[in-house]
Amino acid sequence: MKKLVLSFIVVLFVAASASAQGVLKFGKEVHDFGTLKEGPIATYSFEVKNTGNAPVVISNAMASCGCTTPEWKKDPIMPGATAVIKVGYNTSGRPGNFTKTITVTSNAENATVVLTIKGGVTPKATSGK
Repeated sequence: MKKLVLSFIVVLFVAASASAQGVLKFGKEVHDFGTLKEGPIATYSFEVKNTGNAPVVISNAMASCGCTTPEWKKDPIMPGATAVIKVGYNTSGRPGNFTKTITVTSNAENATVVLTIKGGVTPKATSGK
């Protein structure tokens, strides 16, 4: 009887640990910069929380173009903890409206999340002679 109870407990433990999964919950997945002046790099920090019950590691954050650069810590995001993915958009030489995406890949239950930045860039004033 003791072996049966012990076996049952082991099976429950294995089943519980197999269902342990991190879940990334972003504060928002789209950021609108509004109107920006051409020249500087515009940055925004997407906040994310692990609402699951296992650590999450963000393995990649890939921008849709070279004008957008994501930065993030490679450390695991523990259950209940928060992290930041900082995204920079280079406005230099890019007047007009833009919409760019950052594809975040992790070991979370929601393994792929697409973040979006958008806005408009007003061109630099040109000196005409």
